[in-house]
Amino acid sequence: MLDNNIKQQLTSHFAGLKHKVELQLSLDDSNKAKELKGLADDLASVSANIEVTDSTNPADRKPMMWVKDTVNQTQAGFAGVPMGHEFTSLILAVLQAGGHPVKQSAEVIEQIKNIKGEFKFESYISLSCQNCPEVVQALNLLALLNPNISHVMIDGGVFGDEVKERNIMAVPSVYLNGESFAQGRIALGEIIKRIDSGAAEKEVEKINQKAPYDVLVVGGGPSGAAAAIYAARKGLRTGIVAERFGGQVMDTVGIENFISVKKTEGPKLVAGLEEHVKDYDVDIIQQQRASSISRNELVEVALESGAQVSSKSVIIATGARWRKMNVPGEVEYSGKGVAYCPHCDGPLFKGKKVAVIGGGNSGIEAAIDLAGIVEHVTVLEFDTKLRADEVLQNKARSMGNIDIITQAMTTEVIGDGSKVTGLTYTDRATDESKSIELAGIFVQIGLVPNSEFIDGDIDLTNRGEVIINEKGETSMPGVFAAGDVTTVPYKQIIIAMGAGATASLSAFDYLIRQTPADTKSKTDKAA
Repeated sequence: MLDNNIKQQLTSHFAGLKHKVELQLSLDDSNKAKELKGLADDLASVSANIEVTDSTNPADRKPMMWVKDTVNQTQAGFAGVPMGHEFTSLILAVLQAGGHPVKQSAEVIEQIKNIKGEFKFESYISLSCQNCPEVVQALNLLALLNPNISHVMIDGGVFGDEVKERNIMAVPSVYLNGESFAQGRIALGEIIKRIDSGAAEKEVEKINQKAPYDVLVVGGGPSGAAAAIYAARKGLRTGIVAERFGGQVMDTVGIENFISVKKTEGPKLVAGLEEHVKDYDVDIIQQQRASSISRNELVEVALESGAQVSSKSVIIATGARWRKMNVPGEVEYSGKGVAYCPHCDGPLFKGKKVAVIGGGNSGIEAAIDLAGIVEHVTVLEFDTKLRADEVLQNKARSMGNIDIITQAMTTEVIGDGSKVTGLTYTDRATDESKSIELAGIFVQIGLVPNSEFIDGDIDLTNRGEVIINEKGETSMPGVFAAGDVTTVPYKQIIIAMGAGATASLSAFDYLIRQTPADTKSKTDKAA
């Protein structure tokens, strides 16, 4: 099952196991069960602290593996064969079950251990989903630290009947005690806040007590990470407040234009960014979204949670999000056939007909990827021609199950109340309304700046982009901006990083030129 190179690496990793881990198996006669047994045996072969046993629970799915901490009597489950993106989740679970130190603060670990109540989590994933491991690993950690919490990862490709019964059309989909809990990426901190009563209030109080920063970065994507590193290296008191670290890059699969790195993936790049930021004295506040900004003696940033942070200077690096079609049915069927990540949700539409909305690079790349999974792909492009690179267009046109329709304006998503059944569009050349029967619609029509919280306080373009000059300065003194949220013409990771560094250096230059009198004068002008 595992090649010798991987086994050698695991031998090194598992040397850190402090006590025995049981891999309890529930198997049937399927090929997947044989694969799971082979995987378990391979893991056990590289460490004397790993033992393969049979599960005695008749309620187990089959095939399934429980990773059990034999000291604390906690466990995390994997229904299916956790390879692909979930192989890392499995290895982390084994390490954590064996007493390997957890990469969380002592405060968070203690909070998890003290959560009261009974919580039975189930997460439906696809092995090709790059967003799923973060959710699986967060839920596994909860289950391995607290015996009142259980979690099972379920491969939707293996347990298709459950996926169909629960009408799951997007991953990850998380259930708690049999009821839908979350869909899409959700971080550990957000899960804790939702199941630990009083956690949110405690977090607000903790944030409100923080001293003012020299530089506060709002946003944790590439531009925000670069800005924080450059500020911290100048010896400035630096903070980051972000809904999640990594931003939009976490949803990016293949990255082949990051100079000096031939090829990588979004989550891997983000992990490197976060590790780099944490090498410095940067205060990272996650699972918090900014709601407004104002200028008094300091720049004040209010958060949706009710907390407030202040700083001598601020760098807005909130990035952008996927643009939606804004047509009837899109919101109603989001997660029920309308999707925005073909790599995550594509496997759920195996053998079915789907559409891709958008003929740019992301749209044509999505169509090519989906064509290898689904029965048929229809690309709908609003313009008279595709905007994707010619090499991508040629590849798409060479595939027998991709149709491309230009001058097509999507007008409505059609469904039966529980899932997508098709869409309607207007042929802009003839003004004729047409319809297509589909099971899924993947929207790939560009980005929208995450700038709503500063609208009215800082100058924006009519597209919502923050207007900046060559130094990253905005219309508010002491506030800078960088990355995809700004008027920078090209939305690229490497450009965002450079812009973050520029904004941070500009903030440093701004700070060293300030005197108490200057600050008061600029504050009066802003008022």
